[in-house]
Amino acid sequence: MQRHISVLALATVLFSTHVYADPLQKSEDIVKFFAGTIDHGAARGICVGTEDECKSKTGQKEKPPEKTGLDMLINFSLDSSELDAKARSELDEFAKALKDDRLSKLSFVVEGYTDASGSATYNEGLSQRRAQSVTAFLESNGIEATRIKAVGLGEANPRNPDPYDPVNRRVEMRIRAQ
Repeated sequence: MQRHISVLALATVLFSTHVYADPLQKSEDIVKFFAGTIDHGAARGICVGTEDECKSKTGQKEKPPEKTGLDMLINFSLDSSELDAKARSELDEFAKALKDDRLSKLSFVVEGYTDASGSATYNEGLSQRRAQSVTAFLESNGIEATRIKAVGLGEANPRNPDPYDPVNRRVEMRIRAQ
């Protein structure tokens, strides 16, 4: 089964009012996570033996579980697109990871979301502003604008079935297919 990088969730960014001293994810953790998502194709080699013997020698019997996402907590005030100190700390680590040579070829879509607390039109605008605040921060930390694209998706795709749950007010960053 081929991995679809364009839909791999990098980070689910949650909004809360708590302030934490240290970032949840360190840049090296982020690099290791994404370095494992780059598919270089199947390894090539020769095995002499039965099909079962060759599979056991190459470890092809069971595939490792696919990575589904890397969560980072980013703090925003309710009805705001301003980044607080915790959000800046998390995004500093993400920017460091994106500068790493192992991830230098990857581009991302920054998707902003809201809960159902406002009108659809207002929420689309707020979600776009949230996504743009993240991309602006990353750009100000040396990430090329061509590598990150902000998209506001409003109330679409709630993380929690309760449309008013604060967990639905988030930004997700996904690897963008080249």
